[in-house]
Amino acid sequence: MRSAAFFDIDGTLYREVFMKEIFKRMIRSEIIKENQWYVQVKPYYDQYDRRIGSYDEYLIKMAAIYTEAIKGFHRSVIEHIIHHVVEDKGMRNYLFTRNRIKWHKEQDHKVITISGSPAELVKEMAALHHFDDWRGSLYLLDEKDRYTGECIPMWDSRSKQRAIFEMKEKYDIDLDSSYAYGDTAGDFSMFQLVGHPVLVNPTRELINLVLSDPAVRAKAEVAVERKDVIYHVRLEDLANDFGKEG
Repeated sequence: MRSAAFFDIDGTLYREVFMKEIFKRMIRSEIIKENQWYVQVKPYYDQYDRRIGSYDEYLIKMAAIYTEAIKGFHRSVIEHIIHHVVEDKGMRNYLFTRNRIKWHKEQDHKVITISGSPAELVKEMAALHHFDDWRGSLYLLDEKDRYTGECIPMWDSRSKQRAIFEMKEKYDIDLDSSYAYGDTAGDFSMFQLVGHPVLVNPTRELINLVLSDPAVRAKAEVAVERKDVIYHVRLEDLANDFGKEG
């Protein structure tokens, strides 16, 4: 058996949310109407940006509009847009995560990305960063390679758990000696399964989940990157700070 490292992309490797960049391109291509962003998505983004709303709600809202917007379009159109998004933005990464990918490769670990982003984008990022394998949200196609408006998500905790078990069987992975890197509640199931969970710039919701699970709490690490400085934070310090905040 061998060890592996499982990485989320948005907010963990990539410093922003890829779906936001895809939206910009799709608005310019008139696939998504500009008012869909301002009326349906931006209020969720603004609430998150002001730290009064949920990051996950913002992502789910974007995914719902994306699913409907691409319906009827040929796969090649969306792949073309995504290719250029990754070409322009794919190296806008956190230094901490990029260095961890390099370290895991040097240890001969399997390096795998499991992301809620569209599978077409995850595939491009996997190639760019030389991941051994990947899983992303599947937007289904009909017999003419046109999107149907149906989606099999990979952003929720249950789907990521299922993906890890698939990879475990495929590569004979020892999960107890493996690592997982993530930033939101959807990554929590990965943390429960591996021996070395690492929270990267985590949301409050993810921190609370980890603090409430004694098994994960005992083995988890926290890394926070701001500008070009990486901070390693003790979970117990976070627990104390959260307690003071009530």
